[in-house]
Amino acid sequence: MSDTTSAPQLRLAVVPVTPLEQNAAILFDDVSKLGVVTDPGGDAPRLLDALAELGVTVERILITHGHFDHAGGAADLKEALERQYGRPVPIEGPHRDDAFLLERIPESAARWGIHGLRACASDRYLDDGDEVRFAGVTLKVVHCPGHSPGSVVYFQPEVGLAIVGDVLFAGSIGRTDLPRGDHATLMRSIREKLLPLGDEVGFLPGHGPTSTFGAERANNPFLVED
Repeated sequence: MSDTTSAPQLRLAVVPVTPLEQNAAILFDDVSKLGVVTDPGGDAPRLLDALAELGVTVERILITHGHFDHAGGAADLKEALERQYGRPVPIEGPHRDDAFLLERIPESAARWGIHGLRACASDRYLDDGDEVRFAGVTLKVVHCPGHSPGSVVYFQPEVGLAIVGDVLFAGSIGRTDLPRGDHATLMRSIREKLLPLGDEVGFLPGHGPTSTFGAERANNPFLVED
């Protein structure tokens, strides 16, 4: 588990999960210890251990898109936390266009030789411009289709942090050869929705290291203008 301070009171802990090393994350206020878990793709016990180590209480579970390595552990994590807290812990996101992927998680994971992941349903599908709140923090929702039709990004403007799922990576972009992926749509999402958020914005991708939108604008081979 890696842990970095994003702001004096907002912290981001990254817990890689599944054999695909997907960046599940715990984003929380360091004073109240209230937070969210993003993209719990699997390994729910590891995430529960990380939450206990950090002393974080989860207000909601957020999903960027419906692929199994991002959402396959959400049902297990939700049930475990609800038993622990004795209250609902809603799953929020992605956009409703990814509902078909959430329903197919076990079959999709099995094709990669991964078993034990469960389908899940969102308690609140999200649209472009929606907001998610926890511990006095507001995350703005940006619908960024292309990698999947319902991919969303969670953006915290005061801190300058975005959790982007598999839309954009350090030095690369999301795959578009999966069901209902589309390269032209993905490029529009990146150029028209992500990059305008600001060069200084740091982002956590679904796999691999963090970067900034400015660094990707300047160096990412898929984004550099001819």
